[in-house]
Amino acid sequence: MVFGRTPTVGLSRSLFFGNVQQIGSTRVAILGVALLFCGIGCKPVSSGRLQGSAGGGGVKVELKIATCQPTHLPGLGDAIIGVAERVAAMTAGRIELTVHEPGALVPPLEVLDAVATGTIDGGFGPAGFWAGKMPAAPLFSAVPFGPEAGEYVAWMNYGGGLELEQQMYDEAGFNVVPLPCCLLAAETSGWFRQPVETPADLKGLKMRFYGLGGQVMQELGVAVTVMPGGEIYQALEKNVLDATEYSMPAIDEKLGLARVANYNYFPGWHQQATILELLINKSIWQSLSAADQAVIETACRAAMLDSFAKSESLQAAAIRRNADERGVENRTWSPEMLAVFQKTWQQVATREADRNPFFKEVWEQLEAFREDYREWGGRAFLPRRAVGKGAGMSRTP
Repeated sequence: MVFGRTPTVGLSRSLFFGNVQQIGSTRVAILGVALLFCGIGCKPVSSGRLQGSAGGGGVKVELKIATCQPTHLPGLGDAIIGVAERVAAMTAGRIELTVHEPGALVPPLEVLDAVATGTIDGGFGPAGFWAGKMPAAPLFSAVPFGPEAGEYVAWMNYGGGLELEQQMYDEAGFNVVPLPCCLLAAETSGWFRQPVETPADLKGLKMRFYGLGGQVMQELGVAVTVMPGGEIYQALEKNVLDATEYSMPAIDEKLGLARVANYNYFPGWHQQATILELLINKSIWQSLSAADQAVIETACRAAMLDSFAKSESLQAAAIRRNADERGVENRTWSPEMLAVFQKTWQQVATREADRNPFFKEVWEQLEAFREDYREWGGRAFLPRRAVGKGAGMSRTP
């Protein structure tokens, strides 16, 4: 899928998490207007450019969206398919998002530039892919030892996260609008060919690792690379990689990772929650009517809920299939290893904040929000029931 580059300008938080009754009435109103306009007749729009109106009403909008993840991946890649389907349904086909697989329009790691320059209309993927251009970008997609899903979207929508992200794109000169369109809970911590029992076992490993967690692994002696999901299996099969992390068990299953690595580690300390976004070219976004913008925002909001619920429903069965059918050992990091990861992450975060003022601003605001949230989160939730044979590295029964 390709997302057009369009920075969100003054997006109302209620458009992401508004009153349910209001959302329902808004959808009905938008659909009714769209049907009226399309009944009168609409002129097609090429690549998101508005070429005319019908009777002063709606225009045909076609947006080409480039994806960073294969769309067959459940909850992750297929989230943008759901957005396209909902937008089409709410506008009776007047607004069409054409989703393209990774590499079909541009390589995944070039999506941001392509959307910003208008080469493509939009793109779908994680902000962390742009860390080389904007060091703070990964903070808007996944944070090591960071917030879980509920706390993360609370910060993004009501704690200033969305405003900071738009500011980041604007100040870096990227003519895009980011719309959060996918939410996932915790990932696994990675797939390894050999057991990892001490930090020394990590040294020298060649590993695909995403985002800020990858910087932690680098500090621990891992040779880290970033590559799209579609390339990981072959890299492991040809010994280009010794290990990898990617996503949740049911998503990793689609990539065949259990066929090339036998040890799957938990918990996913590096990504307790993940957000993916639809980038739309800012000029295209601003050319859309307020009603059409609301349709796309509403579809993205629905995709956040659907991707979270769908992905959560699939993981237990995938874990059991890996153990029972493929001989995978589902292992739990020892408290000592988790302490090493967390200490190293604090060192990385401090270093990045010292290097980049905007990273420092975002990090401090997120940390302040989390400290405040603990007054609630630290009291409200029951402890999780443990799985496995104890706190150490054990195979899940």
